[in-house]
Amino acid sequence: MNKTWIVTFETYLRQIKSWSFISLVFMPFVFFGFVFAFSYFAAPSASKSDIAVISTDKALRTSFIKQSQIATTKKYQTLASAKAATKRNDIAGYLVLSTDKQQLRAKFTGPNAVSSGDKAKIQQFLATIQGQRNLQQAKLTSSQVKALAVQPKFTQELQRHAASDKTAKTVSFYIVVFFVYLILTTYSAITAQEIAADKGTKIMEVIFSSTTPRKYFNGKIYGVLLVIVTQLLVYLIGGFAVIQFAQRSALTADFWEQNTDLINQVIHNLVSINLLFALLAVLLYTIASAFCGALMTRVADASKAAQPVIYLSMLAFFMALAFQNTPDNLFVKIFSYIPFFSSYFMPLRLINGMATMPAAVISLLILIATIVGSMLYIGRIYGGLMLQTDELGFWGNLKRGLSLK
Repeated sequence: MNKTWIVTFETYLRQIKSWSFISLVFMPFVFFGFVFAFSYFAAPSASKSDIAVISTDKALRTSFIKQSQIATTKKYQTLASAKAATKRNDIAGYLVLSTDKQQLRAKFTGPNAVSSGDKAKIQQFLATIQGQRNLQQAKLTSSQVKALAVQPKFTQELQRHAASDKTAKTVSFYIVVFFVYLILTTYSAITAQEIAADKGTKIMEVIFSSTTPRKYFNGKIYGVLLVIVTQLLVYLIGGFAVIQFAQRSALTADFWEQNTDLINQVIHNLVSINLLFALLAVLLYTIASAFCGALMTRVADASKAAQPVIYLSMLAFFMALAFQNTPDNLFVKIFSYIPFFSSYFMPLRLINGMATMPAAVISLLILIATIVGSMLYIGRIYGGLMLQTDELGFWGNLKRGLSLK
């Protein structure tokens, strides 16, 4: 068992140090960083979106700046300086507060109208201050003031919108299938080429003299599995950090608040049993790729070793895309239990609510049994596969490999 783990950690360390692994893991975060950077520099300067507040009543001006919750600047206190700053496009405009015969007035001047949100805040401030002044002017008793202070109560009960639910399902499906396809294609190619290259160096006789073919094969698969788990953990931790950053960033906070329900649905669909299907899919395709790599007889053919597995993954990928709008189709139900296809079709059914958790567990157990059975079978014939050197073509080598005992 110690020799198996030696091969496991040697494979793991070699893979995580490779540029392909580093680029695959960090490319999504680099992409997010570029998008955020472009959004940051493309967004208008905060100072240019501020408004100046002008009033002869200093107390009124101070109250507005403190209570209105609008982006304001204290730099410009006179009408002339505010006009000049607006003309230079240093600020978004200026708001003049005044009182005419006990009526509070506000006039905004600028190249563009204030947003509906800022307009509502201005009107709310004016109504509050005007109400206070009216009470003072009316000279009401305390009981009358208390009666006027009674406010209406507003509550709301939100229901999930059908369009939002459909959008969440669509987004979740595309993320799952593209993630599975990208990861398994990458690791299938890496595993097949590595094993084909090992076979071409004629070093396997030396390796098998110190350990059994089964232990060597198992070590290779365990090593790749650790690499996959490492990548998933990086994505989970990094994704959590990105979510926390997006919720607090001024550029994305509003978008997050407006689409909280949609984002939560997508995250729920991803961080679930669908993630386990993705992990096991990559592992199964990796085992198949190792088998294909062992069938190669020349180092020059190493780049072609993963082609059968990649073609199979492409078939499953495009089939899933074709049936994305009909998750209740009988074809989808059948293939959601067939290994190599279930990791695409069962998440499709789960996301759309067309499969129960017991059905998903059954599909998962079939997938696990296939993985275990494949490892046992290939581990038993692995020595014969790696030591055969006759050039019979891929199908000839496959026929001969399957006949080994």
